[in-house]
Amino acid sequence: MGGGLNGRILIGHDLFENIISLENLFLAWKEFKRGKMGKHDVQEFALSLEDNLFYLNSQLRNLSYRHSAYSSFYVSDPKLRHIHKACVRDRVLHHAVFRVLCPIFEKDFIFDSYSCRVGKGTHRAISRLANFLNKASQNDSKNIFVVKLDVRKFFDSVSHNILMAIIRRRINETRITWLLNEIIVESYSKENGLGLPIGNVTSQLFANIYLNELDQFVKHNLKKELYIRYCDDFILVARTPEELKGFISDTKEFLRDRLGLDLHKDKIIIRKYRQGIDFLGYVALPHCRVLRTKTKRRILGNVARNGQNQKSIQSYLGLLSHGNTHKIKTKLMNLIESSSS
Repeated sequence: MGGGLNGRILIGHDLFENIISLENLFLAWKEFKRGKMGKHDVQEFALSLEDNLFYLNSQLRNLSYRHSAYSSFYVSDPKLRHIHKACVRDRVLHHAVFRVLCPIFEKDFIFDSYSCRVGKGTHRAISRLANFLNKASQNDSKNIFVVKLDVRKFFDSVSHNILMAIIRRRINETRITWLLNEIIVESYSKENGLGLPIGNVTSQLFANIYLNELDQFVKHNLKKELYIRYCDDFILVARTPEELKGFISDTKEFLRDRLGLDLHKDKIIIRKYRQGIDFLGYVALPHCRVLRTKTKRRILGNVARNGQNQKSIQSYLGLLSHGNTHKIKTKLMNLIESSSS
């Protein structure tokens, strides 16, 4: 695949053993259980923890493991998402797989991919965008343009065959192929072999592996420097609208031909920097960064409805610390005070 990984293949003689080792399974359990010990199914698994993990190890070693069916439900965060939840045993295995495979693929990811990576995240992405905007506009002295794009129904559209082919170019080991096929293909088959379940820690890794193909194409084939991706949202800063239009055409063709994906037609947005760039909950403007209006309304609405939830309030205050948010901080504190009186 043009613009993809650099063709190196890791013959993983020990990788499968590293994934299924009891040490890795116990560490995966430790990571998985954080914040979940109040859940009944997690408590039940913990009651026979050693037996459960030893049996999982045995199933994996003799290749008899089969991924269980998912339960599904909808959440609003704020838009409606269809979440698929695996059983505790399978989620522990997902963490075990992630622990071993993530460091291998992490080496191939570009610097400016920010979703679900250690030391990255939304705030780093927003700060990096501000750096790009400042650089391209020469300290806000020149008019520049930005395009924001996202992939239409990304998680539902990921091709299992393409994903497995990308992974095999990096890790070509029979037992790992069997295990990943069980997690990716056998456990979650949508029509025509498409889709990743939202909610799995492995899906976060697989999403980055899949869209790293796009990242590499943009960086090495299109030679674009001022590019940022966060999951299936990505953004390019340029000095002319013509450059952005060429970028849209090139990425649309690459996504369609190489990854079986489409751009969301209603979310192709080209704006002048001075109009404000809406990205990841903030609007970047020359000399300031403000919270998106919808985000402000959601925060104030949640606090008005739910009152003094300390965990949520601290989360909101952390979010507000990354922009010019004095007015909404004042409103938030007034709401908190009125709810406690």
